[in-house]
Amino acid sequence: MKELNNEELMNIDGGGFSISAAFLNATARLVETILDAGRSLGSSIRRIYSGNICSF
Repeated sequence: MKELNNEELMNIDGGGFSISAAFLNATARLVETILDAGRSLGSSIRRIYSGNICSF
């Protein structure tokens, strides 16, 4: 096995795509926000069509 000097060690690229906890957390929050918006929209549509809305 060849020993690498410091310059060669600094030039090592590894891995590929790595998923971090911050990325997973942001993705989960985005999906949750989209689902909540869909639920709110669906509930609003259902209440309008059933005539079950509050008047100002």
